[in-house]
Amino acid sequence: MDMQSKGYSAKKILKIAVLIYLASFLIVNWNDVSWIFNYQEVSGLVSDFFNPYPTIDASAMDAYFYPNHSPSQILPDQNLGGQGQDTAAVAEPVKTIKTNYTDKQNTLEISKISISIPIIFSTSTKKTSIMKDLDLGVVYYPGSVYPGENGQIIILGHSAPPGWPHIKHDWAFTDLNKLNPGDTILIDLNNKQYTYIVKQKTIIKRGADVPSDGLTDNNNILTLISCWPPGKDYQRIAVEAELVDG
Repeated sequence: MDMQSKGYSAKKILKIAVLIYLASFLIVNWNDVSWIFNYQEVSGLVSDFFNPYPTIDASAMDAYFYPNHSPSQILPDQNLGGQGQDTAAVAEPVKTIKTNYTDKQNTLEISKISISIPIIFSTSTKKTSIMKDLDLGVVYYPGSVYPGENGQIIILGHSAPPGWPHIKHDWAFTDLNKLNPGDTILIDLNNKQYTYIVKQKTIIKRGADVPSDGLTDNNNILTLISCWPPGKDYQRIAVEAELVDG
């Protein structure tokens, strides 16, 4: 056998070995890589996610007082003796709420499902803007009140199918369905940690009004929303929690 034939045989053997290795790798790790071959799951994850929700007034983000975008606004806990810029958007405080000190800033924590994720304060309800913000964390929907104020907070997050890699934050709310009444959700803002207790979870139609069954004239409700089932754009899962003393 001449050198050329030997070289051809070696390349052929190498290709076969590589194919065997790849086949073995896929078989052993199928649960982790199967998402690559599922077009519906991939397309479902990046398809239309928001309507936006009609129950949230997002006509003027600048009127609100989120720490990322409106540093000159008066926060409910600041003692300025009546001085400073007035803002009509500041809601009435629910009541005196005890909070814990935290070094974390703009963070959503849920120990039950092992997540600690940045909260991104979106400045627009446009789909392209919110989708971009969702790459960075979970989205505090424009028009939501501030923790400790009377009203509702909406936080949106992506979910992903089983085996989806932890890239960006596509996986943020994948396990939202594991939350049950009594579970704890934490929001860290301005060195204060606000404690919420889960009251209920519901499945709603895509584009339907955000549930607000637990909202009263004097409480603060947090609602977490994601696609349902995870990675699909068929319906929405909503987890509702109420602010309590830390």
